[in-house]
Amino acid sequence: MVAWGFWDWGSAAFNAVILTFVFSVYLTDAVGDERPEASSALGFAVGIAGLVIALLAPVIGQQADSAGRRKLSTLVWTGLTVLATVGLFFVRDDYSYLWLGLGLLAAGSVFVELAQVSYNAMLSQVSSAQNMGRVSGFGWSMGYFGGIVLLLLVYVGLIAGEGGALGASTEDGFNIRLVALVAAAWFLVSAIPMWVAVPEIPPDPQRPQRLGVAGAYRKLFADLRSIYRHNPHTVYFLLASALFRDGLAAVFTFGAVLAVSVYGIGAADVLIFGIAANVVSAAGALTGGRLEDRVGPKPVIVGSLVGMLVVGVVLLFATGPTMFWIFGLALTLFVGPAQSSSRTFVNRLAEPGREGELFGLYATTGRAVSFLAPSLFGLFTGLFASERAGMIGILLVLAAGLVALWPVQPPRHAAAKA
Repeated sequence: MVAWGFWDWGSAAFNAVILTFVFSVYLTDAVGDERPEASSALGFAVGIAGLVIALLAPVIGQQADSAGRRKLSTLVWTGLTVLATVGLFFVRDDYSYLWLGLGLLAAGSVFVELAQVSYNAMLSQVSSAQNMGRVSGFGWSMGYFGGIVLLLLVYVGLIAGEGGALGASTEDGFNIRLVALVAAAWFLVSAIPMWVAVPEIPPDPQRPQRLGVAGAYRKLFADLRSIYRHNPHTVYFLLASALFRDGLAAVFTFGAVLAVSVYGIGAADVLIFGIAANVVSAAGALTGGRLEDRVGPKPVIVGSLVGMLVVGVVLLFATGPTMFWIFGLALTLFVGPAQSSSRTFVNRLAEPGREGELFGLYATTGRAVSFLAPSLFGLFTGLFASERAGMIGILLVLAAGLVALWPVQPPRHAAAKA
């Protein structure tokens, strides 16, 4: 379990440091010279990466299942993520390097998400029906903690002031480029325990291992029809989770913006709040995992969504930094359990040996509606000329996910797993 969880710890190097907080900002603000077209290009690059993930994820998961190569698949895509991250070191602070940086960032986004498909499917290999919630919660909390530790290390060592405590040169963005090398090494080293300690699944002798791309998609569509006929609630959950996961992602995407513009949090304090939020989310994931093993994943997800909606409504009317610290952290308390239990719900829904395929569909459905919460945030912000009103859009997406989830019941084989 610990060896498996260290992959989550390491993946934060790309998700938190490269994609969210450090390198994407470097690309748009420094390399892109704060030009509007640089931010627009970043949006297109991430959007194209999302489309590629949506198309490839189900097939990658299916092939890893049938060939008995989930661990190998995870590590191959992890290795490609590391290589893409290393490549970012060569992106100098010059506009001519923007497209190289965007291409590597988009490629890394694809690679890390495809690695996540097989990694999530391995949950059934490192847990039992009795402790799956705790194991998933542990892994998810490791991701939060890994992001916190690495962000603090690179900020203090290489970013704060002029080149951080190590006094790295800032010429041509050298200190930020060094962050990319640190992140790559962090992810690579963190993946080693999984490679050494986690067992691989055997190949399925009843399923063809070499279908080709066209054959894999034909089989995928046939399997989808079969899933819907025999276990329609699996499809219902994929659709419901796509909605509420988009809302969960929007909480972190727009949280920093709202903290500064609506509640008066100082720009310098946003990072501190972000660290606190990740600690609280990790604690929530650990607690939710233990609770899930007693009551099942659906009550944990429902309770988390209800909690987020209640706190979100309070935040609509709250004012001032103190209220945001109290209720903002309360909101993040429910994010970790919802994310972790959603992962275990998919694992319990999947037929034995086909977890990777279902996690591929999980990734695809999530990408299919990833525009919804950001679009509604922008719509309500524009309609009321208020960023506070944009929160209504996020709450509506979370509420829609809760409504869609309410009637979902696990199929018979999932009940047997539990």
